[in-house]
Amino acid sequence: MTDTAASSVGPLVTGAEIARLAGVTRAAVSNWRRRYDDFPAPAGGAANSPLYSLAEVQEWLDKQRKGQEVSPEVELWQAMRAVYGEQMIGGLAQVAAVLAGTAGTVVPDDIAARIRGLARTETPAGVVSGLTERFMDSARRAGSDQITPERVVRAVRYFAPELSSEATVFDPACGIGVLLLSVASGAGMRCRGQELDADSAQFAQLRADLLGRTGVHIVAGDSLRADEWPDLKADLVVCDPPAGVTEWGREELLLDSRWDLGTPSKAEGELAWLQHAYAHTVPGGHVLMVMPASVAYRKAGRRIRAELVRRGVVRQVIALPSGTATSHALPVHLWCLRRPENTAGADTNHTVRMVDLTDNSPDGDLEPRPDQVADVPLIELLDDTVDLTPGCHLRPPHRDYPGEYAALRKELQDQIRLLIALLPGLAPGGGSGSLDGATTSVADLARAGLVTYEGQDPVSASEQLDTDYLQGFLRSTANARRSTSVSGTYRLDGRGARIPRMGIDDQRRYGSAFRALLAFEEGMRRVDELSRQLAEVARDGLATGALTPEQ
Repeated sequence: MTDTAASSVGPLVTGAEIARLAGVTRAAVSNWRRRYDDFPAPAGGAANSPLYSLAEVQEWLDKQRKGQEVSPEVELWQAMRAVYGEQMIGGLAQVAAVLAGTAGTVVPDDIAARIRGLARTETPAGVVSGLTERFMDSARRAGSDQITPERVVRAVRYFAPELSSEATVFDPACGIGVLLLSVASGAGMRCRGQELDADSAQFAQLRADLLGRTGVHIVAGDSLRADEWPDLKADLVVCDPPAGVTEWGREELLLDSRWDLGTPSKAEGELAWLQHAYAHTVPGGHVLMVMPASVAYRKAGRRIRAELVRRGVVRQVIALPSGTATSHALPVHLWCLRRPENTAGADTNHTVRMVDLTDNSPDGDLEPRPDQVADVPLIELLDDTVDLTPGCHLRPPHRDYPGEYAALRKELQDQIRLLIALLPGLAPGGGSGSLDGATTSVADLARAGLVTYEGQDPVSASEQLDTDYLQGFLRSTANARRSTSVSGTYRLDGRGARIPRMGIDDQRRYGSAFRALLAFEEGMRRVDELSRQLAEVARDGLATGALTPEQ
């Protein structure tokens, strides 16, 4: 729910939130806005995304009883789920046929009665749009790959080229037509599609007819094995092909003329779909393919990728944000191809644009930042792997080498001055330089209750013993030798470790020196890390020209 502090009418809600409140689809809410004069007026937002007062909406729903009753559309959907179950696309096709007045269509009496009831208040286009939205939402929540996810459709629409009002758009694996009809939204455009599943193809065609899309023609059939559009040449081909399918007909299609870029292996079905789509483009025509990320680097597809690059056909590869595909968590790429205008290759591209949006939100802005884009020369791509993964070709973001170098140098200087100050003042002692004098074992101290353990480290449990004094002597070379195994592994030997005997005041004096030495050692580690970073920045800055030696 959207709560706008500046609003004087209280919390605001979107059309989608109203749909959830009432248990209907967004299409139904849109119909209410058009049909009911007393529907609340927008209280904020923009023209294409209005916001409404929650209080006014709830009052209107209460008055209409739309928040308390199950809507006729929901009742129809529930009845269809009970009858068709897993065959819902077939049920959608039958209902769409009834709405379109197709002769000979028979549906169960209960569903027929509910369709007639809805038809009194809703247009056939409104009913079929609402049912389509419910099916898409159901497929999304179930993680189904039956339809192209809404986020993928949005990305394809965003990166699709501008088309003329009379352009031809083709989708050879169109499903229920979501991607095709969304991309080719112009009234005068010619849409052609093919779909293996007959029910999906029928529903896609009937939905287009009910929406008044007269230029749409969708047929059923296997696009790779039995192309129903052999002579079609389109201005734009969009395709979200089936992924990971190995039985796509390679054996029977080995000599097919579509494999102009190379015969795909059995495991590279996606590259078969890509070449099928490319074969249906006019000179200068475009292809937008939704691809699994692995197609960009799999060894079996290297030769075909090399031809795509060498001929300047692949113009752009976009790594879409994580979560764009709702049916799985795998990354998705969008490949943008263009057929050269002429065979001489005068308009051939000399770079491939790589766009990496993987760090973006799947519902966020699709416009890439400058650091997410790289125009990679073809020669750099034509190596042993021909890896078209965008992230492999993006240069690191611009670095302020002079600023980094100056900051690290100052920090190093400050740290070195601090190290000198940390060193304790030590005077010559009168001892023999060993622990052979009066000492006590840690085991004895533990038995006396003066020592306890925090993990493997002994600490003082008494005011008679200083912890820093204890641990400082335990880290001495003599005790370290006692606690080091033949293999070089250090592990405190509580039985053999010994510390000198002295009063608590002397212990604290030694403990203070040991604490200073620990801080010194920590400072040395920081100096080591700063030195490494400083050398790296200086070296890279000199190599890139961002830094230069002083005169």
